[in-house]
Order: sequence, then structure tokens, then C-alpha cells
Amino acid sequence: MRLLALAAAAMTLPATAVAQEAAPDPAALVAAQYDRTEDVATRIWEWAEVGYQEERSSDLLKAELRDAGFRVEVGVAGIPTAFVAEWGSDGPVIAILAEYDALPGISQTAAPTRDPSGLAAGHACGHNLFGAGSLTAAIATAQWLEATGTPGRIRLYGTPAEEGGSGKVYMARAGLFDDVDIALHWHAGDENSAAASTSLANRSAKFRFRGVSAHAAAAPERGRSALDGVEAMNMMVNMMREHTSMDTRIHYVITEGGSAPNVVPDAAEVFYYVRHSDADEVRALWSRLEDVARGAALGTGTEVEWEIIHGNNPLLVNETLAKAMDAKLRQVGGVEYTPEERAWAATIQESFGDAAPPLETADEIQPYEKSLGYGSTDVGDVSWATPTVGLRTATWVPGTSAHSWQAVAASGSSIGVKGAQVAAKTLALMAAELFTDPELRAAARAEFDAARGEGYEYRSLLGDRDPPLDYRR
Repeated sequence: MRLLALAAAAMTLPATAVAQEAAPDPAALVAAQYDRTEDVATRIWEWAEVGYQEERSSDLLKAELRDAGFRVEVGVAGIPTAFVAEWGSDGPVIAILAEYDALPGISQTAAPTRDPSGLAAGHACGHNLFGAGSLTAAIATAQWLEATGTPGRIRLYGTPAEEGGSGKVYMARAGLFDDVDIALHWHAGDENSAAASTSLANRSAKFRFRGVSAHAAAAPERGRSALDGVEAMNMMVNMMREHTSMDTRIHYVITEGGSAPNVVPDAAEVFYYVRHSDADEVRALWSRLEDVARGAALGTGTEVEWEIIHGNNPLLVNETLAKAMDAKLRQVGGVEYTPEERAWAATIQESFGDAAPPLETADEIQPYEKSLGYGSTDVGDVSWATPTVGLRTATWVPGTSAHSWQAVAASGSSIGVKGAQVAAKTLALMAAELFTDPELRAAARAEFDAARGEGYEYRSLLGDRDPPLDYRR
């Protein structure tokens, strides 16, 4: 098993002596692995593999974990690129989540000016950093467990296809988190925060219309345009927006609409997302969306069917854990730029147009608060299976939006790696406290049980469908 010399030496001492005299600092164990974090993050960034196609990224993480002495179970929940890796025995089970999928349709080199890389995808949400940082945190925690003789199991969950594929939902549905005491996660961002932020529930589907092709000029009466069905649906949904509650978000793209104007398209497809802070409201909105699709097909003489692609429950906040994570993040501190990184970041900020936050924001920790976030994540389903807590770190230049070329650039830079190290240190410190503080674990579990309520039964927004392994093809 590959361990730091400090961890190996500590094994020669009684556990009590280690705890009192020579217990290694989890953050120091992370710092010693900077090169590993950078190497793994860079390679996953260069591969930029989209959801359920992350073969090389998944294999790299699994190889690193096996080399560090973890037991690795592959292909879990019917997903070839998903895995669960575990180190240790007995004691509490602390999980760390790792993501590694890229976003299609956006690419960028690591330059601070717009320079598409030519790839079909890019890490515009920083999941290369997420995967590498979580890997480092898990290995450092295993080293700390062995060095201190602390009972417990640290698990790294390799979770593919967060971007629209809901990989974690299938893993939660399969019961893979049922014996976990606490789950930890983090995400790339443009600031450092462990605030207790919830998320929106969401569901997506591809609506496929079928019509009749014909010559658009010579025989228009013979045609029934599938694109008309899509456009009629979009028009009615846009009218529906007026009659939804404030937390509602609905968005779509036409993914297929025909190839030539003089051919009536017999096939067209539109990809929809529906979001709301309440999962039951998503279900109610979805019923209305399906009625709109049926009406659009009826009105245009076409047929329609749809395939649900993904669905996430909202994050269940656990403030007991969030406040503890906030304290650990403040202990670690933020991201400090070198003069070269500061110049690089200033160039990025020139592309924002509007006033951007000061670069010093990257080295600050945002105030703790509870708030509603308007994004969605499949971490939400994990948070209903076990107490869950996360944080964000400044892997991107302050003012950067997720899903942008600026985010891709920073995710492939030294700034991104520094942010991932901040996250890894915070996670490792948090894990060490959870392993040694049963009162904290009990308080988090009590809050979790109260929030779910008596008689809670997990309900996925995906139903019983299999993972859509081809949704990005």
C-alpha cells in the first residue's frame, strides 16, 4: 500500500500515542499529494469525456485507488464507468463523491482569451477538478486512518454523468448509500463557501415527434411536419410559463429539426428540462408538459413520444454538518494567486465586460448562510439517502460563470488545481472529525431523520428506467 513516510512511521506506535503525539495533519497529507492532484486533474481535463463515456477518466481514478490499497468495485448500478472504492474496516463509513464528466458543445484551451481547443466537449463545470480533488482527499484520509489506528471505512464513489445523466440517482436507487454514515462532496466555483445551499429538483426528457415527409413546394398537402409539432409544443410551453410559480425553471433546445427547407421533416426532437424547489411540483409541472406535447401532436397531425433522460431530487440541507464544514474551510483558507496567476486571472476578467469581483475574493471565505440555489444536482438524491454536506472552492477566477469557456480555461490551470487542493484539505479534515466525533455524527443523523419525517420513502424522479448510457451519443 502506498503511504507517506509519516503515515508508515506512525504505524509503529500505539494508537493512543499516535493520537496524542504524532497524529498526522490530514491537510498536510493532502498538500503532500499536490503533484497527484495536478496530474489527474490535467489528464481528465485533456480527455474531456462526456456522461457515461468517461472510460479513461474512470479507469485512471480506479488505478490510483487500487495503487493506494483501496478495494474497488466496478460497473455498479448498471453503469460501466461508475465504481465504489473502499479502504479500511469496522467503524463509521464516510463517503466522498467524485465526478468526472465534461460538457458537450464547449471547448477551450487553458489560455485566458477565447481559444477553442477543437474538442467536442470541455470541463466547463470543473468536474476534472472534482474527481482529482476527491481522489486526493480519500487517499489522504486512508493514510490518516492507518497512521492513527482509527477504525473506519473511507469510500470514494465514482459518479458519472452528473451533467444531465443523473448517475448518482441510479446509484442511490440501487441502495449503494444505505450503509453510509455521512457523505461529503464539493464543487468547482468562483468563490469559497460551505453555506447550506439547497438546489432545485429537475426532470428532463427528449420529446420525439413523427410526421410525414413530402416535397415542401410540389406536394405540401401530403406532408405533416414533425418540426411543426416541436414548434407548437414550444409555443404552448412558453405561454404556460406565465402560469407557474416563481421557483419554476423550464428550458429546452431543439436537437433535431430537419435537414433541408424543401423537405417536410418527418422527425424532430426537442430536449426539455423542468425545475422547481419541490419535487412534487416538478411532477405536477411535468404532467402539464406531457399534455402540451399531446396537444401539439394532435394539432399538427403528428405523433409524439418521449423518453425521460434524468431527474434529481432537491438537496436536503444538513446544517449540523454544514456549520462543521464551514469551520474546516475557514481553517484551510482560500486560494492565493502568484503574480503570474494574478495576471492570467486579470486577463480572464477582461472578457466579462461588466465589473467583476476583486481577485482577492479567491482568498476569502464567504459568510455562512442558508439559501436556495437555482441549479440542480444528482447529489440531491444522495442527500435523501444519508446525511450529506458539501462546499465550493475558488477553482475559477472570481466572476466566472459555470458552463462557460472561462470555466474550462481555469479548470485546466494551476488556479483550478489550487482550488481542488483547498477542497481536498477541507474534506480530509472533515472526514477525520467525523471518524472521531460520534456526537457530531449522531446530531447530523437526528437532523436528517427529522427533516425526512416519519415514514419517509425514497421516490426517484426517474421511475424505473435503466441508465441512459447513450444520451450523449
